Amino acid sequence: MAAGEKTHPGGTMDHGGTGTAVEIPGSENLPEGSVYTASGRVSVAEDFVEPSPADEPFTPVQLTRLDEALTLASRETGLRFSVYLGDLGADTGARSAELHGELEGASEAVLVAVSPGQRVVEVVTGSEARLRLPDRGAKLAVMSMVASFKEGDLLGGLLSGLRMLADQAGGRRRIYHP
Repeated sequence: MAAGEKTHPGGTMDHGGTGTAVEIPGSENLPEGSVYTASGRVSVAEDFVEPSPADEPFTPVQLTRLDEALTLASRETGLRFSVYLGDLGADTGARSAELHGELEGASEAVLVAVSPGQRVVEVVTGSEARLRLPDRGAKLAVMSMVASFKEGDLLGGLLSGLRMLADQAGGRRRIYHP
């Protein structure tokens, strides 16, 4: 070490490419696992934490059930059912309509948008879907979902709501060709 250079136990040293260790002021106050890099930035090592199942709203089995319900509702009616689960922002209606507009075949799509943190449920129907699924039918399905959500049953509410919406829309329209 060169004359006049000080070292402190635990202090981070910058070798600066010259082969001489020079203490970086304040480096002794860095938390464990942190260092100053040669560019002057602080690099911090963090432990990887596997997301816990409590962070996910559904288990894989529950996701499978939801996927089956969406597929069945779509097959039975010929409409495209989708579920959005998450924050809808300040204008929940506008955000739900925006999400619906992004769906493939939006005119035949039915979007169930649920924001548990905001306590909001929106059902958005496209122009073709609206002909088969009147607002009254959608409102009844929303009331059913909300009742389940209040009991803490997010999956059950979505499943029963999808069933009710599909029932209200009726079966796939068939054209008879003699």
